Amino acid sequence: MSRDDETRVAVASRSFSRHPLLRDELTQRYGQVTFNETGASLSGESLVAFLDGHDKAITALERLNGDVLARLPRLRVVGKYGVGLDMIDLPAMSALGKKLGWTGGVNRRSVSELVIAATISLLRHVPAANQLVRDGGWRQLMGRQLSQRVVGIVGCGHIGKDLAVLLRAFGCRVLAHDIKAFPDFYAAHGVEPMGLDALLQQADVVTLHLPGDESTRNILDQRRLRLMRQGALLINMARGGLVDEAELKSLLVDGHLGGAAFDVFAAEPPTDPDLLRLPNMLALPHIGGSAEEAVVAMGRAAIAGLDDYRDPLDYLVSP
Repeated sequence: MSRDDETRVAVASRSFSRHPLLRDELTQRYGQVTFNETGASLSGESLVAFLDGHDKAITALERLNGDVLARLPRLRVVGKYGVGLDMIDLPAMSALGKKLGWTGGVNRRSVSELVIAATISLLRHVPAANQLVRDGGWRQLMGRQLSQRVVGIVGCGHIGKDLAVLLRAFGCRVLAHDIKAFPDFYAAHGVEPMGLDALLQQADVVTLHLPGDESTRNILDQRRLRLMRQGALLINMARGGLVDEAELKSLLVDGHLGGAAFDVFAAEPPTDPDLLRLPNMLALPHIGGSAEEAVVAMGRAAIAGLDDYRDPLDYLVSP
């Protein structure tokens, strides 16, 4: 493919801008590229100023709301770096005639492996055992195996499906809740679909894989958190704001929940140090997609999206 030296492309994403392979592959395709060289987090006025005068852009966690998009008349196409679309006002983008290139699920294995790593870490008290030895202690902490556990997946999209397949290799009984039906997948992989409340009541481990929007905000509220089994684990590697974090802290303190592993929080960085310091709370700094293989796959998908795009509203219907 010949290089396009006329189209101006802006890369707002900091991690894409720092990645030598992705920079090289993009500049082989486009001759006029502006990278976010400062490493600054762009939003509002600074985002508009950075994207202004460009025909296409690659964005990640930058918020493209209606006001920002309306002030960028030249911008025609956005290639999305990453799998979430909650940072983009899709109806506003469509109304303004701008296009979106996005590929779902390109980081699914990265997130799925982290879910399994975090779950085993909590079941085997790995963080507590590590701290014990660092503090000069030496005693065995009795844990549990992941094998044969009942795992409930809330949200069975790309990541949820990938995780379900991996969990079956551990001999887990896998439950799933989703607003969509996937009967063929469930039948092929022995997954049991059920309502959310029933799943919470039966699962030893509950793992969330939902988008962050008004329909999912605080979906695990006080009532639903209290439905979870005594000693159960809660994993959230999806989006912040899905869980009532104050109630989560209470249930971790009183022992109703055996542990929690969160890679995402309602506010990032999280603002409750008491929650973060709990021995049965494993807090991570939003690293679900931070595997080299996932970063490259997401970057290449974003580059491809600059030329292979749709009306943004199409993504509300199908991937």
